Amino acid sequence: MDEKKYNLIAEELKPKKQVLKNTFFAFLFGGIIGMIGQFFLDLYQQLFSLSEKDAGPIMIITLILLAALLTGFGVFDRIANIGGAGTFIPITGFSNAMTSSALEGKSEGLVTGIATNIFKLGGAVITFGIVASFVLGGLRYVISLFGA
Repeated sequence: MDEKKYNLIAEELKPKKQVLKNTFFAFLFGGIIGMIGQFFLDLYQQLFSLSEKDAGPIMIITLILLAALLTGFGVFDRIANIGGAGTFIPITGFSNAMTSSALEGKSEGLVTGIATNIFKLGGAVITFGIVASFVLGGLRYVISLFGA
């Protein structure tokens, strides 16, 4: 079989992208995660009489914990198969990445397995977040020097 014929067959058999469906589910699941976050924010404000500023970090920690637990029980991946980017873009996706990496390394031990692998996926996110913050902070500072 020549390369041209092979490429034609491969193109016909390639799964079609379902952009509209994937976008809808990402929006839906991202919105659901946002609603859950808002629920915990309101709950902590009412239950402990906290301000929104003080309840915010506790809500974020709760979402991270829930995502880590769901990852550990194998539920998060099933949710993410449907929700796509809607589950990975919020903080829950970062929690999933860290927990998944830690679980992969658990057979190698606490230090050489879990501690070494925990930032395997999340490390790039942290690195680029720090670099972007540094660059944008520097630009903001330079712009402020000129009074803009």
